[in-house]
Amino acid sequence: MKKHNFSAGPSILPREVIEETAKAILDFNGSGLSVLEVSHRGKDFQAVMDEAVALFKEILNIPEGYSVVFLGGGASMQFCMVPYNFLEKKAAYLNTGVWAKKAMKEAKGFGEVVEVASSADANYTFIPKDYTVPADADYFHVTTNNTIYGTELKKDLDSPVPMIADMSSDIFSRPIDFSKYICVYGGAQKNLAPSGVTFAIVKDDALGKVSRYIPTMLNYQTHIDGGSMFNTPPVLPIYSAMQTLRWLKAQGGVKEMDRRATEKADMLYAEIDRNKLFVGTAAKEDRSRMNICFVMAPEYKDLEADFLKFATEKGMVGIKGHRSVGGFRASCYNAMPKESVQALIDCMQEFEKNH
Repeated sequence: MKKHNFSAGPSILPREVIEETAKAILDFNGSGLSVLEVSHRGKDFQAVMDEAVALFKEILNIPEGYSVVFLGGGASMQFCMVPYNFLEKKAAYLNTGVWAKKAMKEAKGFGEVVEVASSADANYTFIPKDYTVPADADYFHVTTNNTIYGTELKKDLDSPVPMIADMSSDIFSRPIDFSKYICVYGGAQKNLAPSGVTFAIVKDDALGKVSRYIPTMLNYQTHIDGGSMFNTPPVLPIYSAMQTLRWLKAQGGVKEMDRRATEKADMLYAEIDRNKLFVGTAAKEDRSRMNICFVMAPEYKDLEADFLKFATEKGMVGIKGHRSVGGFRASCYNAMPKESVQALIDCMQEFEKNH
């Protein structure tokens, strides 16, 4: 039976990326060695790193003056690395979910943190709109897609100060105006690669402005100067990332991913809104295209376990919602084919007929 992988992360990857990665694990570049055992400083792997960085810049249309680095530690490490490198006196944060709250908590160790707005009181079911970003803040931090709650910023905000964004779960799903950002970062395990590597896109001239000492490994400049090889990088996920970037380019880049994301989300939200058994959890104007969250309608709440069992038997994988929201979450990242979304819709309609 075909499996439809709606997991929130680590998540679906393009099949050809998995196959190419598997080949490289057995024999990298015809070397007779695995990509797992070659030197990261050898010319063969240097070529992988160079191509991955070049494709990153090309596909996202990153302007001159920005560096792309591959790091360890996940987005969670970036929660402290960002203020270490950019927070001198004051930073502004938009609190839209668990990950935004964690980023804000880390920043408080480095200076004044202003929470410009929060939707915590409504269990983060919407993204706040009316707030003021302090004009004297060093930066304004946003989390563009909130995987747990299914909300998303679908365009770049206007801010009086430079922005920093955690784009772990929606990078490469839409065009980005980098002139508004001094740093964009994210874990790779949603739209880019297997877990184990983190990307950071950093504006070069925004560095070196803080007066504190920055530990070597937490200084972006260290990794920019070292070409992401100051220490041994996570070679396997970087290789997979390069393959995903090749796939993205061949598919038509972020413009095509943007179109597909909207098409898939519109299909599934239309069914959620039509089907009397289900209700969407996020405010309609803020609904995420990456993580589509829904629950049973109140009068059908007792059918939740039955639907999960039914959907699982039909090949739907990873649709159980996060424990803080409950219900269901269908993650529709770039590699998710439209056919899988349709299979979930068919499943929902069949369950409706049965009940």
